This record gives sequence, structure tokens and C-alpha cells, in this order.
Amino acid sequence: MQPSGTTRLTCLLGSPVSHSISPAMHNTAFEALGLDYSYMAFDISESQIKNAIDALKLLNCRGFNLTMPLKTAIIPYLDELSEAARLSHSVNTCVFEDGKLIGHTTDGIGFMEAMTDSGISYKNKVITILGAGGAATSIIVQAALDGVSKINIFKRKNATFDKIVDFADKITRSTDCDVFVFDMADATTLEFCLQESDILINGTNVGMGDDDSSLVPVEFLRKELIVTDVIYHPAYTRLLKDAKSLGCKVMNGKYMLLYQGAAAFKLWTGQDMPIDLIKEKCFTED
Repeated sequence: MQPSGTTRLTCLLGSPVSHSISPAMHNTAFEALGLDYSYMAFDISESQIKNAIDALKLLNCRGFNLTMPLKTAIIPYLDELSEAARLSHSVNTCVFEDGKLIGHTTDGIGFMEAMTDSGISYKNKVITILGAGGAATSIIVQAALDGVSKINIFKRKNATFDKIVDFADKITRSTDCDVFVFDMADATTLEFCLQESDILINGTNVGMGDDDSSLVPVEFLRKELIVTDVIYHPAYTRLLKDAKSLGCKVMNGKYMLLYQGAAAFKLWTGQDMPIDLIKEKCFTED
């Protein structure tokens, strides 16, 4: 479909965004369903976010996605937050609705749907997650809401450590899931938590691109542990390679991207993204 005088804009904001497959994914879905929408990607820094929002509002934008480093920086400019976005203090999808800008997080939904798609059962299971950034906190919130029994969070003991401890307490009080926070440098506790865990999630950017490192020594892994990563480039990070060599079931972040996008698509259009078509057109098998 060619853009017309009535085409509604949707887009991605963040930096960098040139690698993103979100434009191809959403525009393919819009065309397949005959929807008069278009999706673009704009390289926007944290200092430019207010100007970007003002411009998009002026242009009658329907909504937009956010990637790093904007998932928390956007929050002061929002009129409302969804429950999951409030709990996670992270936003990756915004909708202009009746003059208000409403923030949602679909990262957690995307990751949990991706696990279901991969045949991974998580209800009443124990998860260990590495990291507590925007994507990780969204996954933690959604996992707790979706019936995971216990979550061990490992993060660096830096200036935000106590904030994440408070976040974990809030999730524990708000759900039926027990959430704990540990120092990433505490290898002994990490090894113990992995022994009791059913699923490991790398929610950091360690292993992305040309980085061939892993936060988990290979000897901490065992065949029964399901090992997952939010990273999708490369398809197999060092963590996933190590896990695969031991016979572990592994999953990368490819379909998290698909399903978080599908949830955003639904918020903007009210229609379901044609998942099978988007898999075929935009996601190649490894």
C-alpha cells in the first residue's frame, strides 16, 4: 500500500535504530490487513525525547515504540501508565488516545509469548534472570503476573541496586511470586540459584553483537536448565552456545521481538498481527 493523505504514522524511537526489523514487521502486517498505517524508525537521543513527542503529537501520530535508551526516560512525559508499565517502571509502547499519551510495556508479554511459542512451560516454575534494565523488569513483572512461583534477579551492585530491591518487594507484595535480588558478582549464590531454577534468562546486553562473553560460567549450567536470552543478534550468544553444547533447550530473543510487536500492533489498530505471515516474511530460521 502506498501512503495517502489519511495514513496514520507509527514509529520507533531510540538510538541506534538502523538495525531494527520493526518497520518491516509492522508495514508487512499493515499491508496484509489493508490498514492505512505506516511505520518508520527515528534515531532519537534522550535529550531529544520531549521535542520528538511534541512533533509526533502535532503530526497526529497514532503511537510509537521505544528502544534503548528511552524506555524509562519517556515516563515523565506520559499522562498514564498501564499496570505492567507502572510496576516495571519501563515503557516500550505508547498510544495517543483522546489527547493523552499512554505508556505500556509489551516486552514482558513478548517474552512470555515467545517461551510459549517455543514450547517452554513457566507456570509455577523458578526463574533466574540476569539484569534489571527496562526489558528485564518488564519480563519480571509479566512472569510474576503469569504464574511463575519464584524469580531470582542478579544485577550489579551499583547505585540502582537498592531501587531494584524495592521493586522486587513491590512485585512480591502485588503478586503470588516471590522475588529476590542478588549481587551479580556473587558467583556462589548464582551457582546455587541456577541449581534450583528451571529457566535462566539473560536480560542484559552481554553477548550482543561482537561481544563473545557470558555472565555465567559454563560449569554452572546443567542439561535440565532451559537457557534463554533477550538478544537476537547474534542468534546464539556465548551463553546459548555453552548451554547448547550441554544439551540444554535454548531460546534467543527473536520471537520476543515478534510478540512484543504484535502486542503493540493490537494497541494501535485493535487488530491481531498476522503472526504466521510475519514469521515467514520477516524472521528467518537459524
